Amino acid sequence: MHMVRNLLLISNSTLHGSGYLDHCEEQIRNFLGKPPKNVVFIPYARPGGISHDEYTAIAQKKFEQMGYQLTGIHTYNDFSSILESADAIFTGGGNTFVLLNELYNNNLIEPIQKAVFQGTHYIGTSAGSNIATPNIKTTNDMPIIYPPSFDALNLVGFNLNPHYIDSDPTSTHMGETREKRIQEFHCYNTTPVLGLREGAMLHIKDTTMTLLGSTGARLLQKDQEPREYKPGSDLSFLL
Repeated sequence: MHMVRNLLLISNSTLHGSGYLDHCEEQIRNFLGKPPKNVVFIPYARPGGISHDEYTAIAQKKFEQMGYQLTGIHTYNDFSSILESADAIFTGGGNTFVLLNELYNNNLIEPIQKAVFQGTHYIGTSAGSNIATPNIKTTNDMPIIYPPSFDALNLVGFNLNPHYIDSDPTSTHMGETREKRIQEFHCYNTTPVLGLREGAMLHIKDTTMTLLGSTGARLLQKDQEPREYKPGSDLSFLL
């Protein structure tokens, strides 16, 4: 069966010194194409505990500046029909556990999968990118709520670690580095993990995947040395 999917998975929504989605605006425009486009926003990750309405207003303002119409999924009763009629789904960042829990509570896992594999564009930032993978076991977030499962949307066959931070040999921080934590994950799991640095993003089109942005990514696999990839790299082999 021919794989149909079109995803833009972004490490972070804001770069230091810039506004909301400013650093990836060009990629979002290229990804969505010319307006008008109808975007459904999933605000469930609630960064800092803000309300769904407050979060939607932030995203709405930015997308309207780009010429796109954006509405919050929480304002609809019939989730399946709104997802079927949308040109794109955008899932914002925040707490990945809270986000996934709400997707399960609202029976949205299968409707989102169905929409994406029927051609609806999917954009994720941070937590919204995490849930596009098989599971959320490599998120950086605190498990402040317990979702029914750690299994996520499984739109791609590898895990992500957004906001990936490189080890700093001069740091006095005594906790585990990000790389060590992913090594711990690989004691119990075989899924490859792509560490997406701030400013990095992935464009997945059917069976091809390209690394975009300004900072690159680090691939960590079980029993293998980490590998570095620069912006522009073809990472289709991970699909």
